[in-house]
Amino acid sequence: MGRKTSREAIEEHLNLLSVFHYIVGGLQLLCGCFPIVHLLLGVSMVTGAFDQASPNPPPEAVGWMFIGIASTVILVSWTIGVLIIVAGRKLAARTSRTYCMVIAGLQCLFMPIGTLLGVFTLITLTKPEAIRLFDGDAAWSDQPLEEESEFADD
Repeated sequence: MGRKTSREAIEEHLNLLSVFHYIVGGLQLLCGCFPIVHLLLGVSMVTGAFDQASPNPPPEAVGWMFIGIASTVILVSWTIGVLIIVAGRKLAARTSRTYCMVIAGLQCLFMPIGTLLGVFTLITLTKPEAIRLFDGDAAWSDQPLEEESEFADD
């Protein structure tokens, strides 16, 4: 096996980052499903399902609060999950570097996995080789990843 060129190395990193974006996006979508329990509980409070089961049913306003908060959390979580998956797709296609960097910055808010993925993505996307790949520089020559030293073994 020969040495990897800088282009091959950065492409490998981008492919791995793309896969990890799909995984983290899927986890974000999954976590966004947890508040569905609260949403259903709020709907039950509003429709009066607890009226027969309890002598002091919760007020209807509490049910609307459950519905509002749960709906907001679900919507935001699913939106972020889809944005992360789209960023993974764009990383794989080597398009929209700025979009990928913005999403990587957003991921840094979600500790610890999102922070790790966001930081690694930002580091990779700021490398000159990645910038050239996203710009579609076809004239980019494949140079060795590390230049050979003049003191290398003969």
